[in-house]
Amino acid sequence: MITLHHLDQSRSFRILWLLEEIKQPYELKRYYRDSSTHLAPESLKTIHPLGKSPVLEWDGKVIAESGAIVELLIQKLAPHLAPDMDEPTYVDYLQWIHFSESSAMLPFLLKTFNALETKQGTKLVFLENYTQVEFDKVFSYLNEYLKDKEFLVADRLTGADFMMGFGLHALVYHMGQGENYPHIQRYVAGLSQLPSWQAAVQIEQNGVKSQK
Repeated sequence: MITLHHLDQSRSFRILWLLEEIKQPYELKRYYRDSSTHLAPESLKTIHPLGKSPVLEWDGKVIAESGAIVELLIQKLAPHLAPDMDEPTYVDYLQWIHFSESSAMLPFLLKTFNALETKQGTKLVFLENYTQVEFDKVFSYLNEYLKDKEFLVADRLTGADFMMGFGLHALVYHMGQGENYPHIQRYVAGLSQLPSWQAAVQIEQNGVKSQK
């Protein structure tokens, strides 16, 4: 049995969504952020020393990186969610599945943290300018790429969408950047209509796991 250690409002949503998509039986163990610090609870450190989520327990292994978890689940349980290795689109798949935690995540986090610091009265000069340049560069590139696309790779849902969807949803609905990146906004709206996405949202909001 797969066990997902799931923290609310975290990258763990990717794995929750993926498990719902592939209709894989799993046990869900939920964790909630501290209301004052917004950090994960200390209890997560009993599962993995970093105390972060997602964490997957499977076949005696504890796996803590969302990208690794997505690739592993797809390879073993849902190969239809990735192009075959000999297909030309496999290279695109690999690039996009890693884009979310490499090129996209740094400017996303910097933008988030800068906003928090500015609210506290911190004056940012270099960091604010650097962040805005990188943010615009990365997400304008992605927005243009998605201009005529429903999914990132091969005109179908793949692991790349599971990795990218969580961050882009936050970009549109929490950062309010949808008007600046209309193709990203349309892409996110499409993903959020998928039954598996909606099932994952219901689980996160209401704590009710679907019956398999």
